[in-house]
Amino acid sequence: MKTLLVSAVALIDRDGRILLAERPEGKSMAGLWEFPGGKVEQGETPEMALIRELQEELGIDTWSSCLAPLTFASHSYEDFHLLMPLFACRKWDGIPQAREGQTLKWVRASELRDYPMPPADIPLIPILRDWL
Repeated sequence: MKTLLVSAVALIDRDGRILLAERPEGKSMAGLWEFPGGKVEQGETPEMALIRELQEELGIDTWSSCLAPLTFASHSYEDFHLLMPLFACRKWDGIPQAREGQTLKWVRASELRDYPMPPADIPLIPILRDWL
């Protein structure tokens, strides 16, 4: 089974809310909410991938020094195994905007369970709730 490395981030605003993105129609797991991020490409570190993905998906800039490793997900789907480091980020330039058809929502950690998420993301919720 192939292992897919994906990097994700919990963007945390000044009010302690976390940004979630709803996967748009036409993508696998459409309608589920997830932490922003994406695949780590050949030659990239997870931090480099996040910096690139945040620029592409949300139009914001951040730096490796602002990405704090928090936890990771390890989950087997039917045709691949997902390994996903989750970083926390409280500092970026710009205002997050949906650039790829996704819906964005700022959510309190205590409300994360109210949003349907991919199976790999669900174990991350209690960690975020305890951390914030």
